[in-house]
Amino acid sequence: MPSDKAIVHVIDDDEAVRHSLAFLLATAGIDVQTYDSATGFLDVAPELNAGCIITDVRMPELSGIDLLRRLRELKLAVPVIVITGHGDVPLAVEAMKIGAIDFLEKPFDEEVLLASVRFALNAVDREQKREAERSEIEGRLAGLSNRERDVLEGLVAGHANKQIAYDLGISPRTIEIYRANLMTKMRAASLSDLVRMALITGILGPESDSPTKKT
Repeated sequence: MPSDKAIVHVIDDDEAVRHSLAFLLATAGIDVQTYDSATGFLDVAPELNAGCIITDVRMPELSGIDLLRRLRELKLAVPVIVITGHGDVPLAVEAMKIGAIDFLEKPFDEEVLLASVRFALNAVDREQKREAERSEIEGRLAGLSNRERDVLEGLVAGHANKQIAYDLGISPRTIEIYRANLMTKMRAASLSDLVRMALITGILGPESDSPTKKT
């Protein structure tokens, strides 16, 4: 069963570091789960849809770099923060090139780490909300008739009712009816709301600049 709970997954072969991070995060009110190896984490990784990962870059068996590559193969879009010793900065930079969102040198400042974790968790939350909104709007778009879609494209391209009527070969009064219908179906409170929806779903583009005239 996929987990949507925003848990921070701490991966480090050093028990003291694991306990320290777990205590820090728990004290800040953040749910945390620890693992003593990247291999152990990968056993549960495919089930994760939320949260973020903090991993050491140097570990036996599977390094932080190897872990990032495996996560990419799994198409797991969970933010990863890499923690590194002083001499491992080049490895941390490599980690960012293949997907890590941040790296922190040991010993790291507690507030800096918490800020990085909160940024990662908020980024996931924002993206999930955007995806949910996009999916919902696309569902409303699918409920439009072809003619309502034509009127929508004319409106978001900035055309007045008369211009859309001319382009489509129908009367301005009919355009008003289609416009009222699509505003209701799209649950748009205003024209600007309709344009925002068009931007979210990507229908505002070069091909939407002028509806094709139909007879």
